[in-house]
Amino acid sequence: MLALTAVLTACSEAESTDARQSAAESVKEITGPPACTATARLIPSCGAWWGIAPEVFTGAPVDQALHGAEARMDATADVVHVYHRGSELFPTKAEIRLARDPARPRLLMINWKPSLDHTWAEIADGALDDRIERLARHVRRTFPERFFLTLHHEPENDVDTASDSGMRAGDYAAMFRHVVLTLRAEGVRNAVMVMTYMGAPNWAAEPWFEDLYPGDDVVDWVAMDPYADDRVQDFDGLVNKTRKEYPGWTGFYRWMQARFPGKPVMVAEWGVFERPSDRAFKRAFFESVRAQIKRYPQIKALIYFDSPQAPRGDTSFDSDSAADRAFNALARDPYFRSTPVPRP
Repeated sequence: MLALTAVLTACSEAESTDARQSAAESVKEITGPPACTATARLIPSCGAWWGIAPEVFTGAPVDQALHGAEARMDATADVVHVYHRGSELFPTKAEIRLARDPARPRLLMINWKPSLDHTWAEIADGALDDRIERLARHVRRTFPERFFLTLHHEPENDVDTASDSGMRAGDYAAMFRHVVLTLRAEGVRNAVMVMTYMGAPNWAAEPWFEDLYPGDDVVDWVAMDPYADDRVQDFDGLVNKTRKEYPGWTGFYRWMQARFPGKPVMVAEWGVFERPSDRAFKRAFFESVRAQIKRYPQIKALIYFDSPQAPRGDTSFDSDSAADRAFNALARDPYFRSTPVPRP
């Protein structure tokens, strides 16, 4: 683990504009903490980004939802996670205002499903090139800042292994590559690309699992979307879910360490469901995140999915006062407050 961590650290430092002094020089000459910055791939040099998908499924506009969530957690977000599909153009005016807020700029994590009625194979073959090129023109015209972009997140759940489905794992990889390369050819160079997995052991055990990956040249970050279901007790169990029926699987974070030692890891969605039989569970879980996050130095962004009506339950962080206090303390932890968001 130490070797893998060193690789990521070296990668981040290579992109930094200032070389670090030796340990001896630091002890003798530096009286304050080193400056914390973000690299060209939006990797924070200190700690991790704190983010949120705010008040999802409530119908609130994104700016209202974010300001509401930030007021509820008594802290601001570094990253706001937003969702788009089909021919929608992004960032929207409201999203741009949030990103360019002079008092508190934010990074955008944009989650885009390019189509709900075309297969991955069709997209890879150019069926949506007009749509992709139109989006590229919009981005070039309205938003030169760097932003996170993920394509058809959690693809495992949509894989169809039939030979003619157009939705095989390899088709997903080809679709991802085609969209990224088309955007780049059209001048979009500010999108930091994120490959987002579900983070579930059952999918990782599938023989096609490795075929999903589009390639290092089109993926800047790798991400997982784990949720605290009845099998999970703390943050360690969340990011390294295992199941006895898959004895060879040691956990998603461990797999990412081995498979992508030089890439930053994003927990792009995570949520804690209500447990009627254990009302203290949310509070205890949020406390575990604060206690354990530093064990996972490759995780450079943590983005909470805040929704009172998520598909499998209530993940709102303030469903009771004790959970709210624990989450607020987590949101304000210095580990998530050490690197400032780059200003536009």
